[in-house]
Amino acid sequence: MAEIIFDDIGSFPLPAGTSKEWMAGRFSEKKSDADLFRVINDAFMMKVEAGVEVPTYPQYQDMNEQFLSIIRDPECTEEPFKVKVSDARIIELEAISEVAKAYREESGEKLNVRVCVTGPLELYLKEFGGTEYVDILNLLGESVDRFVKNSLSVAKDFNIKTVSIDEPSIGINPQVMFSDNDLIKAMDIACSSAKKAGCDVEIHLHSPLHYKLACQTENISVIGVESAATPSYLDLIDKKELEDSDSYMRVGIARTDVFNLVAVLNDTYNTNVWKETQYFPDIINDMETPEIISKRLSKAYSVFGESIKYAGPDCGLGAWPSQEIAAQLLSNVTKGMADFKGL
Repeated sequence: MAEIIFDDIGSFPLPAGTSKEWMAGRFSEKKSDADLFRVINDAFMMKVEAGVEVPTYPQYQDMNEQFLSIIRDPECTEEPFKVKVSDARIIELEAISEVAKAYREESGEKLNVRVCVTGPLELYLKEFGGTEYVDILNLLGESVDRFVKNSLSVAKDFNIKTVSIDEPSIGINPQVMFSDNDLIKAMDIACSSAKKAGCDVEIHLHSPLHYKLACQTENISVIGVESAATPSYLDLIDKKELEDSDSYMRVGIARTDVFNLVAVLNDTYNTNVWKETQYFPDIINDMETPEIISKRLSKAYSVFGESIKYAGPDCGLGAWPSQEIAAQLLSNVTKGMADFKGL
């Protein structure tokens, strides 16, 4: 059996008492901040301790503004929409360098890390909606690539194992006006440095309807499918298409749609679980157990076999009620994958 790697998508709950507004204010200063870095590092290490093999830096910023706020700044660009490499910073990676160094000194090994960047199409749609300026789409692809390139250069105490391009609008958003060839070219531009560096290059899609676009790229090799909440998504994937294009899958094996999970609890207990929070643990104790998670992976593996390279939660956990419950879900995935592997 080929190795299946446990990674996560990125977002994570804030600690109790820390607000999104406080985080946004700290991020807006775009500099090292001990208090901000502590929040990021603590969350990152919770992922590591829960057993995530390739954890993503904790995503606490808006997925678009994290990059667009820099790309829009004339002081940070060579030309409109083309960011300078020196300013293409992912502050979260600078933050985790501290704990990664401590981990390496203590264990003698470097942590493997997943870097998630918002893809060029998603950034374009945020700025321009349903228009069609191919040259700007490609410039945004270059800027995305520069964020990755800069990240690779600052990764001294950890390995960037995986780079994921987040493109949730593909297959969902009717505003997409670009041709398939234009999208393929822009994605390849955005992923070029990651591919050259030998990283696994992943695309995170919220719908696999147009997954074949990723199969046609030169640089993307892993296609993420949110298959825990929507198992029928796996029916859209053709294993032969993956094999013919040397592509692999990242399968979702734990649900992250917490609002739907809570709706089930609300019906079960005839209450509002967001207020009656004592029922939240049912999500991880009864609904998303290691046994259920293992069965999902087994079912996916029975169809796709060694075409599966990564597995983990469907999406991010930022909307979950607490860090502790989110970390327990990750622990359940660790146990479920171990059970699947017979460990």
